Amino acid sequence: MKFSHQLQFNAVPDWADYYLPYSNLKKLVYSTERDRVAAYGAHRLSDDYERGPSERTALISDTDTVERENSRFIAALDQSLDKIVKFYVKKEHELYNESDELMHDVGKFDGLENGNSNDDDHLHVSSDFPRRESTTCDDDLPPNIISQNVSESDPTLLSASHDKSELHKRTIDLFVLLSELKSFVALNQTAFSKILKKYDKITHSNLKRYYVLNHVGPAYPFKGATKQKLNERIQQTERAYATLVTDGDLDLAITDLKTHLRERIVWERNMVWRDMIGQERKVQTVGVSEGKPISLRTPCGTLQLHRDQVIQGLFLAISLAVFALLTKVNLFDQPEQNLCFAILVFASMLWAGEVMPLFVTALVVPFLIVILRVMRSEDGTERLDAPDATKRVFASMFSPVIMLLLGGFAIAGALSKFGIAKSMATFVLSKAGTRPNRVLLVNMFVATIASMWISNVAAPVLCFSLIQPILRTLPVDSSFGPCLIIGIALSSNLGGMASPISSPQNVIAIQNMNPPPSWGEWFFAALPLCIIGNIIIWLWLLWNYKPEKHTPQIHAIRASNDPVTFTQIYVGLVTLVTIVLWCLAHTYEGVFGDMGVIAIIPLIAFFGPGLLTKDDFNNFLWNVIMLAMGGIALGKAVESSGLLQTIATHIEELVTGMTAFEILFVFSCLVLVMATFISHTVAALIVLPIVAEVGSRLDDPRPRLLVMGTAFMCSSAMGLPVSGFPNMNAISQENELGQPYLSTKDFIMNGIPSSVFAMFCVTTLGYGLMSLMGY
Repeated sequence: MKFSHQLQFNAVPDWADYYLPYSNLKKLVYSTERDRVAAYGAHRLSDDYERGPSERTALISDTDTVERENSRFIAALDQSLDKIVKFYVKKEHELYNESDELMHDVGKFDGLENGNSNDDDHLHVSSDFPRRESTTCDDDLPPNIISQNVSESDPTLLSASHDKSELHKRTIDLFVLLSELKSFVALNQTAFSKILKKYDKITHSNLKRYYVLNHVGPAYPFKGATKQKLNERIQQTERAYATLVTDGDLDLAITDLKTHLRERIVWERNMVWRDMIGQERKVQTVGVSEGKPISLRTPCGTLQLHRDQVIQGLFLAISLAVFALLTKVNLFDQPEQNLCFAILVFASMLWAGEVMPLFVTALVVPFLIVILRVMRSEDGTERLDAPDATKRVFASMFSPVIMLLLGGFAIAGALSKFGIAKSMATFVLSKAGTRPNRVLLVNMFVATIASMWISNVAAPVLCFSLIQPILRTLPVDSSFGPCLIIGIALSSNLGGMASPISSPQNVIAIQNMNPPPSWGEWFFAALPLCIIGNIIIWLWLLWNYKPEKHTPQIHAIRASNDPVTFTQIYVGLVTLVTIVLWCLAHTYEGVFGDMGVIAIIPLIAFFGPGLLTKDDFNNFLWNVIMLAMGGIALGKAVESSGLLQTIATHIEELVTGMTAFEILFVFSCLVLVMATFISHTVAALIVLPIVAEVGSRLDDPRPRLLVMGTAFMCSSAMGLPVSGFPNMNAISQENELGQPYLSTKDFIMNGIPSSVFAMFCVTTLGYGLMSLMGY
């Protein structure tokens, strides 16, 4: 968790405005960094343009500038520190007065219980405890909040001031507030240390030691004597609680009070956490605007619907109507084929319209397959009943391909969790220098390579986090920021074809290839396409954005200096052994049987010793796994019902006389259009089984070539913001002012041409490479 989130998460909500403004100070640090880089570029450009400045020289300015920047940052810190001190003094005065009154009342009550006090003595109760108005006159400080345990207007409170339960409540409230005040001091002290450390790291200054010793340390809340006095007040409250509640048992009293404190913290954190999650969801929502809801009056009340809900409801109604119509129309000779065609069209419409989450539609598929009885026996002579169809469907859903997907997720999780992927990426990026053209190309290849091993879903997230030091130091009007972000997105899409585990569509392709390709064969066809495709897209982006014209040089990325650990070595070796075995799967087929069995190795190696935990397992992309399982079930039903053969026969008539090259080109154009508007995975689920069957019916059967080439095209569709997760992640990137770097126009101007370039690469170079392998 970032410290800014940690600070917000642990802060007392009522005091949130009086903590160190860590996020604002962090923006000031980044602003200083950006100003230094800009100043360096203006004065030292000619000297370091080719040679490239070092990380340190890029952030060093003249002495006057450094002093001016330090003074500006110190002034901001002083202002925050003064606010913290005033708030603490006010709170301390208030709570210590309440503590004195409480100790007096506890003493009175103890005397009354022992019969040592006159009946005329009455306990003093503060009706507005624990957050009553302070006697200090600070207009900039907030009024105190009345405790929820006590009401000013409660007429029974004053008349029952001697009640033990009231003293019990007051003691708990005082303990909680004193503990929160102690936490307030500790959090702010940590915040000062963190922000000064970040400032020194970014600007290569040495301000932390000076400011902590001369400003933070001597400040009243952070003095040792102040902390000691606060601890004594907390201990005094614990003793009072022991007197009132636990018959003098101090250990039991402390345990009881800490339980109350924990309950208060849990409640407050739940409130803060919900707010934080809501803000994160708003940031991560891509192009979604609820707009003004539509109100409908019903007998049960007013129903409010948003525009998107209305559109989805209409699309669902149309899909259901089409499904019902197709179940009644006899388009094919066999009833199983008619019903299976209805399921195929219905699922395709739901997937294309995203009426419900994709994996939910995938779960609908086996349900409909069984209840509509579209499955046939192995010899195709009889229609299977529901029990037999259920066994066939679920047996096919958990195939070795699903284990391959799980093994890939385990490798990706380990590489990310232990920082291996980030360390390797930063090492490569640190060698890229400061010229935008070169940095763009290196980032694109890093994104593609990362997609090979941690999937093209996780790779752009990693890469976008790595380029933040570059983005925050760019001028506001620089074209390099959008160029770099869209370059990473497009190269991550290309990386989706790089390895069998880099994207779900590759797993679906392997399912439809018999025999499945080895990893070595996949690399032989895919890697040249990725390299050539990245270079072509890079040249297009340079021509379109001209980044060096606006930004001659940029801030260099630092390599990670963390030492290599034994755990990282272990994870690397397990990953390497698994990949080598995958590449040699055909050679050792008599031992392992299938690549899915080899995929069990990283699952055991990482989860067995506890390197990956149950939470990591739960964080796997189970929605992707369910989507793949639903697609496999649909493919099995289409094949078993005979629908696949019937469709393939009709398509075969249309492509009679066409070569495999021409058929690949036709299917590539079809898939490119489909995958641009719907999910890459969904396009693969719908098209690849048909492609495999058509390829097997050619005079020169080449189903593996057509399936692999079509799968490559699924990853090459990147013309719109909704065309794949990398694009959706890219368009959500915003600068510090909350303005998006990219718009739909950027994807139309760059994504569509890149998709066309990739299609020509697949249908020419890819066709040649796959033909060389004998596909």
